[in-house]
Amino acid sequence: MHPSQYLPRVMPEPLKALVDLALDMRWNWCHLSEPLWQYIDPDLWAWTRNPWFILGRVEQERLNKLAEDPGFLRLLDEQLKMRAEVVTKPGWFEETYGKGSLGIIAYLSMEFGLGESLPIYSGGLGILAGDYLKTASDLGLPVVGIGLLFHQGYFRQALDANGNQLEFFLYNNPTMMPITPVRDERGDWLKIKVMLPQRELILRVWEVKVGRVRLYLLDSNDPLNTPGDRGITGKLYEGGEETRLQQEIVLGIGGWRLLEALGLNCEILHLNEGHVSFAVIERARSFMKANGQPFQVALACTRVANIFTTHTPVLAAFDRYRPNIFLPYARFYAQMLEIPVEEFMALGRSNPEDHEEPFNMAYLAVRGCGVINGVSHLHGRVSRRIFQPLFSDWPQKEVPVGYVTNGIHVPSWDSNYSHPIWAKACGEDFWLGISEDLEEKFAQIGDEELWEFRCASRLRLISFVRRRMIKQRLALGLEEKTLERCQHLLDPNTLTIGFARRFTAYKRPNLLLHDPDRLERLLTNQERPVQLIIAGKAHPEDEEGKRMIRAWIEFLNRPQIQGRAVFIVDYDMTVAFELVQGVDLWINTPRRPWEACGTSGMKVLVNGGLNLSVLDGWWEEAYSPEVGWALPHVDEGLTPGEVDAIQARELYRLLEEEIVPAFYDRDDRGIPTAWVAKIRTSMAKLTPRFSSNRMLREYTEKFYLSAARRYRERVAGGGDFGVRLQHWRQHLKCNWSKLHFGKLEVQRTDEGHLFRVQVYLGEMDQEAVRVELYAEPLQEDGEPERWPMKAERPLLGFVNSYVYSALVKTDRPADHYTPRIVPHFPGALIPLDDNHILWLERKQCPL
Repeated sequence: MHPSQYLPRVMPEPLKALVDLALDMRWNWCHLSEPLWQYIDPDLWAWTRNPWFILGRVEQERLNKLAEDPGFLRLLDEQLKMRAEVVTKPGWFEETYGKGSLGIIAYLSMEFGLGESLPIYSGGLGILAGDYLKTASDLGLPVVGIGLLFHQGYFRQALDANGNQLEFFLYNNPTMMPITPVRDERGDWLKIKVMLPQRELILRVWEVKVGRVRLYLLDSNDPLNTPGDRGITGKLYEGGEETRLQQEIVLGIGGWRLLEALGLNCEILHLNEGHVSFAVIERARSFMKANGQPFQVALACTRVANIFTTHTPVLAAFDRYRPNIFLPYARFYAQMLEIPVEEFMALGRSNPEDHEEPFNMAYLAVRGCGVINGVSHLHGRVSRRIFQPLFSDWPQKEVPVGYVTNGIHVPSWDSNYSHPIWAKACGEDFWLGISEDLEEKFAQIGDEELWEFRCASRLRLISFVRRRMIKQRLALGLEEKTLERCQHLLDPNTLTIGFARRFTAYKRPNLLLHDPDRLERLLTNQERPVQLIIAGKAHPEDEEGKRMIRAWIEFLNRPQIQGRAVFIVDYDMTVAFELVQGVDLWINTPRRPWEACGTSGMKVLVNGGLNLSVLDGWWEEAYSPEVGWALPHVDEGLTPGEVDAIQARELYRLLEEEIVPAFYDRDDRGIPTAWVAKIRTSMAKLTPRFSSNRMLREYTEKFYLSAARRYRERVAGGGDFGVRLQHWRQHLKCNWSKLHFGKLEVQRTDEGHLFRVQVYLGEMDQEAVRVELYAEPLQEDGEPERWPMKAERPLLGFVNSYVYSALVKTDRPADHYTPRIVPHFPGALIPLDDNHILWLERKQCPL
């Protein structure tokens, strides 16, 4: 069935190719495609930026005229040729590693933020997932996305006259979104079946084209399901605890079954947060069924190609399910896996013996994956601390969590004003491979050109805000005089500060409001005024977040503030798009270290905006005085209130003494040269570092290729490696308690320290373990020292006991080094495959 069949009108033959273009969300980041859709209906394009909706809404008569319009047909032909060239030419991955060098990478996420035409996201996690897919298309990575088609998605926000947040859940009409049903080989709608306790759930499958990449969405709204089950994919992050659990079963288990139904050779399974962790269970079950192996062998074979990216900075924020909710599902799936239910529950607990402990989806991900990573350097450290309980007695430095700092899809967020600047410096497709001499190239762009583009960007933002505020105040039924004032909100020549985020306590969106009178003086300074644009939502159940919104509305209603600061209702990708392109300064003030990464500030980089942020997440890596400003880290021994007060004072000081003067100190041409210098350095130095182009290349070269290689080794012969690995693990389990150390001797030599220690192996195979010396790194970001010890001679009179020795060439004191025994098996991931460890003395364990 041709996709045009889904439109409510007949497409003239010369325009049928428009349907394929409208269904490919590449138009979402391709600036050159905009004239085509504007030509059809400029008002609809400005209002929706949704070509599929335009084709379904535009009158038949208009389509017939376009079919005979030479100018439009020429535009259409140009777009078709450009798209064909882009999707057929080899991308970075194929050029670098060759076609077929990696199987499918399945990227599973609870939300995807590709654009407002597909509202199935709530915030940063989803927008990152959308940017990931777009970048995979650009680079030619063999990626498939798997998500859920939410009937209502996340809530839409309104405010009443008193600043109280109102929530509305709108129906996502599939016919108005750029999606189509997936058909099977018989032409029927592809449907996936997932078993829930006592019943079968039917899931419809939809397809979204994202350039070279496909996103598949599972939908429980099938008429053959019960009313309750039809609502499983109803709302994003809403509904009760059990509904949330069922969504995660649908996405994880249904997601893997979908990959198999599509016949895709999936090698890498990338979990975007713990929501999707059930996929590792279903992948292992599928391997069990295909190869006749028990669950533990199947998990050992498949886990190495599962990658878990955690975005959560605190343990309490992970999805956890109480035993009374989770146990009926655990019993059902444990039976399918042919394991005891206690073994299944242990996959999601830090203490398997605690039957009251909730089931933690992130713990399941850790135990089912071969790679775990945080999303910034600091978040990697935080995550190692969070997951320490799963690796008891292992040093925090060795908890197997790495990091890949997030990035943003540059062409999705650059403006029509910044794009020519980049094209001039680096070429039209600058985001695909930004050159190393970028700072030199940007040095050739004059101050006048940079300042003019920034002023034009600010003017565009203010025009958008004025239109938006008219619409916003019309909804409140305000009088005409109030609406007229919206035409004059803000000043195109004033320093414009923006911040937009989820309104919740740890984000501290009200830190700038800590001293309202001081903030008012800052905004109303006659010689050097400042204006403020704010946006953000509070979760419907977050009363503290809603209170913070009311506090801002109360401040904005002060007579002196009128026209100088605004709150934009219903923060979404459209609002974010305008804000990050136009603000001069982006402020972010989370409570460190609770901002895992934060990508909103990255989006201003490409558009010449500057950042003022806490040294948390990505900004800890990015900050230097020549690119922006930072709130210093405050002693963690203080109370949260004391920290807030200190950082609020510093926030005001930076604005008053450094930021505002830098913006308004002008040369004889009217250019703030110090400000422009920061713009130039920030754009050239930070944009490539914090792009999703860099992020995906790093995932590929750091994780994907090596994980695929290990996976092929483990699944060879139907899982022979996994069988041997499981035998080894069982050997360790049975004999570990008999291991112990004897006497330790240390001798100082000219070369360093000679360590000798007695090791009693009991019935343990000598090859099954490794004896080594461990020392903590001398610097916080350093690597631990590990010195292998060799069996020098047997201990006389004892069976399977030896003196192990090692010469450590170092100036460090000998007591920095502690002997230990760790598991050893060629090709095993330690401590993921086995986390046994024995120290010479428990008190010497450097935790």
